[in-house]
Parts: sequence; C-alpha cells; structure tokens
Amino acid sequence: MKISELFMAKKVIFSFEVFPPKKGGPIDTIYETLEGLCPLHPDFISVTYGAGGNAADRSTLQIASLIKKRYGIEPLAHLTCVNSTRQQVINTLGELKSEGIENILALRGDINPDIPLRTDFRYASELIQTVRSAGDFHISAACYPEGHAESATLEEDVLHLREKVEAGASHLITQLFFDNTDFYHFRELARRKGIQVPIEAGIMPVVNKRQIERMVSMCGASLPKPLVKLLSRYGSDAAALREAGIAYATQQIIDLLGNAVQGIHLYTMNNPEVAKKVAASVGDIIRCENERHG
Repeated sequence: MKISELFMAKKVIFSFEVFPPKKGGPIDTIYETLEGLCPLHPDFISVTYGAGGNAADRSTLQIASLIKKRYGIEPLAHLTCVNSTRQQVINTLGELKSEGIENILALRGDINPDIPLRTDFRYASELIQTVRSAGDFHISAACYPEGHAESATLEEDVLHLREKVEAGASHLITQLFFDNTDFYHFRELARRKGIQVPIEAGIMPVVNKRQIERMVSMCGASLPKPLVKLLSRYGSDAAALREAGIAYATQQIIDLLGNAVQGIHLYTMNNPEVAKKVAASVGDIIRCENERHG
C-alpha cells in the first residue's frame, strides 16, 4: 500500500524511523528493534539510507523488505543521490520494485567527505523526477520547519520545497524540531505558497544529552529555552533525562494533534522502549482523531 492511500484512509498517521546498523555491523541487530516496534502497529516505518550514504550498501533494501514481508508493515525506503550516479539510482529502484517496496523518501543526502561526489544529481527535486519516471512509487520528501541550513531564508527554502512537490513528492516529513510554533509557522507559509500535500511532523524524544547535541549540530535545529533548562537540570542523570525527554516529546505531540497535524513521524533512534512509552501516551488520542474522521 502506498502512503498516499494511508493518508486518504486516516485523519492522523503515526509512523517510525529506524536506521541500519553501523558500517560493518551485522544486519541481525535490527531484528530486536523491529520486534519491539512492530507490535505498536505504526502505519509505516521509514529506513534511512545505508551507511554514510554509500550506494553500494544494501542494508536499507534488506531492512525495508523485512519490514514488509515479515511484519506486514509498509516500509518507506530512504534514497539519496549525492553519492550516486543516475544508473545506480535506477538499479536501486529496480531492486526496490522487485521486493514489492512502493514508498520512497527521496533525499539529496548529506555530503560525506570520504565518498566522492557525483554530478548526476544536484538537488532532491531532480532525484524525485527520476523516481517518478522509473515506476509507480509513492514519493515522500523532507522539509525543514526552521529552514534548510543552505537556504538564506525560510521562504526561499519553502520555494525549493514547492519544486519537490511539483516534481512529484506527495507527502512531506519534517526534520526534527522542538518548538511547535516553528512547525505552525512553517506549515502556514507552505500552504500560502501552494503546497497542499500532507505534512508529517518529525519528533525526536530527547533521552541522551550528548546524542541530541550532536544531532542538533548536524541538522541545525534549535533548542528552545524549556528544553535547554531540561537538559541542564537532568542531563547528568540518564534515567531522569529519559523520563523528562519522553514527557517533553509527548506534550509536543499532544499539542500538534490538537492543532490538526496530519501525521507524527517518531525518530526512534532504534530504541523501542522509548517508542512504546510515547505510543502508550498518545495512542488513544490518535485513535480518537481517526474514529472521528471515520
């Protein structure tokens, strides 16, 4: 089933992201993660792209196939292009299609200094055009509530986002954010600029201070004052920070649901226990929203 069909059938989508094992790690390590996540019945599970964006890494394909065939849940396979030739992308699309995988998150990808850059694709919109022409895939794309780091302004970034939608993206997932006002401002601007496809909010529970500081430095998301205070107060106590971080993410999600968000995409960091706690707190609210829709 395509994710676009899920949005037609439900008012609110609830989905997860997982990532493959680190380079050289056994693929089997993902089994425990999936065994914990799949009983939560997410609408789909996205799988990030290989190790460091290496086009030769087949772990995304393997995990996505496992999610679909063993667990009966729709996978969303990430596909990046910055380190790939057009032929490599076409080959990957053929492999995905042969495994029955219908949903792709098309990304430019991060520049890895250890992997030579290719010149076949410059932007995600160009990858989206290739995916669209290669077969009957649902195409998702990334968006940035605070603007992409390479864009001068949020408005400029939203105009680039519109190019992705015009190229064929029919669903958007946001980069992680911690202040819902950033999401609401971004969503309003996107709608004003003619972007009408579903926008799913990406939420990451803060359960590890070092981890979140690294993630923020990589993606450019800002930390609002309440979260900074939380990290300062509980950052040295792993158990306390875990509970406080889950509570913060839960409150974010509840506020988003009360403001007509179309989906919640939980960045699980391969931690099923955190996902279970969040799902237990918001599951009935999501169910209520969907029953009202039905």
